[in-house]
Amino acid sequence: MKRRTFVKNLSLSAGLVMASSVIPAACQGTEKTNFELLDLHVHTTDKFTIENILEIGKKNQVKFGVVDHPISWALKDDNDLKNYIEKLRKYPVYIGLQPTYLGWSKNYSKELLAQVDYILMDPQMVPMGNGDTWRIWEFDTYIDDTEDFMKRYMDYSMEVLTKEPINIFGWPLFLPVCISRDYYKLWTEDRMQQIITAAKARNIAIEINDMSHTPHEEFILKAKAQGLKFTFGSDSRNNNVGRLAYCKRIAEKCNLTAADFYVPVKKG
Repeated sequence: MKRRTFVKNLSLSAGLVMASSVIPAACQGTEKTNFELLDLHVHTTDKFTIENILEIGKKNQVKFGVVDHPISWALKDDNDLKNYIEKLRKYPVYIGLQPTYLGWSKNYSKELLAQVDYILMDPQMVPMGNGDTWRIWEFDTYIDDTEDFMKRYMDYSMEVLTKEPINIFGWPLFLPVCISRDYYKLWTEDRMQQIITAAKARNIAIEINDMSHTPHEEFILKAKAQGLKFTFGSDSRNNNVGRLAYCKRIAEKCNLTAADFYVPVKKG
């Protein structure tokens, strides 16, 4: 399954941990925020255009960053990347990339990559060690040995955080559906601290992902205390862009303010 066809109702899947379930009712439904609403993880499609995104943004007072994948079936080369940048630069949005594999940047010129406002990468394609890959966002992903998976997941996450040219770490702490019931057990203090330390070393922001409802309050507070910045991401390619219900609730619960958020610098 391509990332473009990721199931829209992920949050309804049986067994998926809903971090929002731990948020008191008093925190739910409020719209007052101490920060600008900026959704840096939205996609366009042939039917859901940049004009649709801007219309939603104007109506709901949300700003956007648009991302696409630098990969063979999307932005396959410099020509595609150049056209992508030139097309979006006409609009009041941030221009981003969402790589899906290690070493992707060598396929594009440094001059063009320097024109992108930000790069968001997640660790959702985890190498199994036998040449195959877990695509952990897919519902039918099966984990036979949880501890072996977590070791490989952490190793891959560290490679993304320490070696790749990124600004935002996406889908943090997300787990495959089949093991998500053990979310709080598997995300130990040590594992969370490894991610925080690696992100801090390179000033990489942490995405608060509205679709997966991750990360949870404890991680956000730890990361905030150690000086990390955050972003909001809906990972949507439909009218859900900019809704950010979980993002707003958990940010308010963790007392995040404008100073706690990473905002890209427009390159053009």
